[in-house]
Amino acid sequence: MSRLIAALAVTLIVALLPSAAMAHKLREQGVAVSIADSPLTVTPGRDWNRLDGNVGKHTETWTLDGGQLNDLTFFAGIEPGKPLVRERSKKREPLPKFGAGTLLVELPELFEATYRTAKQIADFRVTDVQPTRFLGQDGVMFTYEYVDQDQLTRKGEAHAAIVAGRLYMIGFDAPRLHYFERNIGDFHRIVQSARMS
Repeated sequence: MSRLIAALAVTLIVALLPSAAMAHKLREQGVAVSIADSPLTVTPGRDWNRLDGNVGKHTETWTLDGGQLNDLTFFAGIEPGKPLVRERSKKREPLPKFGAGTLLVELPELFEATYRTAKQIADFRVTDVQPTRFLGQDGVMFTYEYVDQDQLTRKGEAHAAIVAGRLYMIGFDAPRLHYFERNIGDFHRIVQSARMS
């Protein structure tokens, strides 16, 4: 009987492997990759996993250990009049839109409002905002904290710039305890490698 159970377990694992393999794509260390079919390219300093899932037309999500433990999100060429992520319901839960007149200093507020609505987060606060250089342009860097649906406090950091009228932003967040500090350096290497092709 135990042999039968073991054989069934192996069969089940083998049957699930193709679908598990389709769940993400490896982004290899040292290999430049285009983000969301845009001119934005990055060269990861270590291997990351690109998660499947239609977050948005110009949005891509990577992780090291799973989205709940470390979430790296790229917003690659958001057009004026469009939200950062795909709207679930334009009538019931409309998302804020990036506008042609949006200023750099308004980007943290746009990000916060998007997270509050899209992720249904009540407790979100921007903790710091600083000017920076990003993608060869004047940009903004901001840090934030929020409490997610699992009641975990998460810390995050994002770098953004407006290039040729479109928004480019890379954000990283992870649980405040352990994972954020462990992987913030990996995020900074991604940001430093970001280029427009």
